[in-house]
Amino acid sequence: MSDQSASHLIIHGRVQGVFYRDWTVSTAQELGVSGWVRNLPDGTVEAHLEGERDAIEAMIGRMQDGPPAAKVERIERAEAEAQGCEHFRRR
Repeated sequence: MSDQSASHLIIHGRVQGVFYRDWTVSTAQELGVSGWVRNLPDGTVEAHLEGERDAIEAMIGRMQDGPPAAKVERIERAEAEAQGCEHFRRR
């Protein structure tokens, strides 16, 4: 039996214009995490992650660093309801 989980994230810092979303998509696919990621008007990035709890924890750990040009200051995290996402995509 798998331990499925879902999380909603708001990522703060220099995360727009540095390929953070594209990096997030490829990293999620590598880890087997589904969901989505998008830029918000205030300069933050919003993400919804679904999958096995260990994969989500690994994903969030990697998101703390992000791609080389990013500078993540903090990640706000809340548990979320699964949306039934089958893949990870950029919105």
